[in-house]
Amino acid sequence: MLLAIDTTTRFAGIALYNEDGLRLEQLWETGNNHTVELIPYIVRACEEQAVNPTDLQAVAVALGPGSFTGLRVGLSVAKGLALALRIPVLGVPSLDAAAYAHRRDPLPVCAVLPAGRARWCVGFYEVIDGQWQRCGDYLLAAVPEIASRLMRPTLLCGEITNELAQILTASVPDNAVVAGPAAAVRRTGYVAELAWQRYTRGEQDDLSTLAPIYLQHA
Repeated sequence: MLLAIDTTTRFAGIALYNEDGLRLEQLWETGNNHTVELIPYIVRACEEQAVNPTDLQAVAVALGPGSFTGLRVGLSVAKGLALALRIPVLGVPSLDAAAYAHRRDPLPVCAVLPAGRARWCVGFYEVIDGQWQRCGDYLLAAVPEIASRLMRPTLLCGEITNELAQILTASVPDNAVVAGPAAAVRRTGYVAELAWQRYTRGEQDDLSTLAPIYLQHA
């Protein structure tokens, strides 16, 4: 069994995943209470699924980009569990997980997460030569820059506010295709699925060097 943790933003989540697929997924709005709420959610989830700590084969954690404090809380808990249980830890970029849910959509995908101060963390994805992949580096961008990069019809997902959706659809009405609220949400089940793929390939990350992804202006 793999435990996945996502504390990227004020929306947090956990998931349990094994060879049969997703066993449990919980998402909630935590505000800035990651430190207080995360462990109790993990304990309850394991109790509900009758999972003992020794049943865990690996722990996955969303790496961001996102909230400075939130990411550090999630990574600290993941590393602590991995160290105590002597199991692998696997990091998954949060934008990759948000976009992965739409990998079968015919449109290219733009995943966004709030970065504060009217800025957004952005990643672009599409299928190239039959392979789903990120196109270029992660970006820290204001809304006008995001609009300028929508050169063709693109599906937008992630934590999209009504204001962002309205501005983009008004700026580039032919190219901004906004996923609905339920479809756009970042799900920890996809963090777990991406990490499970790595785990079955025998991969793991180094406990001492695994770090959150933070974006800054050049």
